Amino acid sequence: MSQGPRSGLAAVSSALLAMSRHLEVRDVLKTIVASARELLDAQYAALGVPDDHGGFAQFVVDGVGEEQWKAIGPLPRQHGILAAMLQEARPQRLADVRKDPRFEGWPSAHPEMSDFLGLPVRDGDEVLGALFLANKNCARPQGGCGFTEDDEELLAILAQHAAIALTNARLYERSRELTIAEERSRLAHELHDAVSQKLFSLRLTAQAATALVDRDPARAKGELQQVAALAAEAADELRAAVVELRPAALDEDGLVATLRTHIHVLDRAHAARVTFTSQGVRALPAAQEEALLRVAQEALHNALRHSGAQRVEVTLGKRGPGTVLRVTDDGEGFDPTTVRRAGRHLGLVSMRDRASGVGGTLTVVSAPGKGTTIEMEAPGG
Repeated sequence: MSQGPRSGLAAVSSALLAMSRHLEVRDVLKTIVASARELLDAQYAALGVPDDHGGFAQFVVDGVGEEQWKAIGPLPRQHGILAAMLQEARPQRLADVRKDPRFEGWPSAHPEMSDFLGLPVRDGDEVLGALFLANKNCARPQGGCGFTEDDEELLAILAQHAAIALTNARLYERSRELTIAEERSRLAHELHDAVSQKLFSLRLTAQAATALVDRDPARAKGELQQVAALAAEAADELRAAVVELRPAALDEDGLVATLRTHIHVLDRAHAARVTFTSQGVRALPAAQEEALLRVAQEALHNALRHSGAQRVEVTLGKRGPGTVLRVTDDGEGFDPTTVRRAGRHLGLVSMRDRASGVGGTLTVVSAPGKGTTIEMEAPGG
């Protein structure tokens, strides 16, 4: 290895340990890419996970700034060298990728790349992704590639372990999805047992009061008082069930990881594209984290079930001393004043209550045909 056996082994060990620390797929991808770029001393690194439609379900880069990445535009398609790595499933080491006959160009904002090293990430016969590096930070031989055979061997070792880490992360997320489904089933069962009998009694008592109101007003009054008592009990049961449902993942993984997993599940379950980005948010007090999560869940429910949105974006970031959650959709939108007058505002009231309950604020911006943005700001983070 070009760094010498001892330093090379230490570097590989550090990279493998870094990959093993993460269970979320996105975190694993980012760690693989960052480890590969550092390990082989390259200017750029990327890893693409293909979808079933000729594009990439996920594409993670390292060495490209956020503004430049936004300027590059949509994710690449499976063409050129990327397609070769996915289809031929063998390494690609080039002195200048731009001179390869398979090269099909890149967007104007894309960084210039020359020497190139790429190979597939495989789990048996399945190609999980394409991992590549560009622009080795070294003096290049005349007409040759900065990446060496030793680099290729080292990246192959890293790719083998990356496949294991990525497979484990996918299995973990699937198990979490099953856990979420089981929790929903449990909640439905508990709500049925705890609340449905009281609601049934409430209905019968209300009917009795209606029958007595003319011939025996005193008894009717007593029945109505019982209706009020049963309604209060049912509300208490519902409240207790909701309070109990503070997700275990929130305690174990924190807000960012819990939101990422929840949104990943929604993205797979709905036709709309649901995305999540987070930057600079640290751990928050438990009450703030739960309030932000519940507001995000309510806003996502509204966007996915009622707005007709094609895209829903969730962001979590810092604003001064506080943390800001923003849920934006491109759906039908609505007039907030009309919704309030019509009485169809329980979701908004609940979200405002959750925000104010932790010392935060909730802002709703919407108009017919203009989509909706719901923003909650909470102290801390």
